[in-house]
Amino acid sequence: MSKDKKVSVIIRAKNEERWIGHAIQSVIDHIDSPEIIIIDNHSSDETLAIARTFQADPELENSNRFTEIKIISIDDYSPGKALNLGVQHSSHEYILILSSHCVLKEFNLKKHVSDSSKYAAIFGNQIPKYNGRTIQKRYLWSHFGDVEVVNMFSDMEDRYFFHNALSFFKKDTLIQEPFNEVLTGKEDRYWAIDIIKEKKDILYDPSMSADHHYTPNGNTWKGIG
Repeated sequence: MSKDKKVSVIIRAKNEERWIGHAIQSVIDHIDSPEIIIIDNHSSDETLAIARTFQADPELENSNRFTEIKIISIDDYSPGKALNLGVQHSSHEYILILSSHCVLKEFNLKKHVSDSSKYAAIFGNQIPKYNGRTIQKRYLWSHFGDVEVVNMFSDMEDRYFFHNALSFFKKDTLIQEPFNEVLTGKEDRYWAIDIIKEKKDILYDPSMSADHHYTPNGNTWKGIG
């Protein structure tokens, strides 16, 4: 992949000190010189202090253990507003959205860039981890199978299924088609419905994968919604 194919990574965070460092490190491990944008919803723990430990110093010769970190505070939080704000502050042509308690395991930039010329969005496999233990893919997790699917339809939810905790886009797509900022949840599903209505396609690609760790307030863990 040529050096000009750079990725901005958007991570929403509120009091994610347990996992934020793992999420950032996994991005650095899989993506060359990413721009990481933390959209912070008034964290009161060590989330931002941990994020800053990964910040490259422009005055020093930095190793690949550090990268550009942008921290953006958000008021009147909604999931869609946070993502749109991250897109507005991004510098690169491609966007990866990653949950702050996901650890990226597999990511093929060349493939995902190629697929983004055909699909409005690509979302990847999420492997549920409960206190470090891999658990059975039941309920919402059952959507994350082992084969590619175009425009996945969920019989469980009776609507198209798209999950943005691990998702890849061209930036232009999210500029033209921003997330709904009024919704308090499931902004990804409603975005997918609108995209597919416009005769555009969404790819589920299990070759992009992340461990998704349990947190008490994690929406993905609250049944099927």
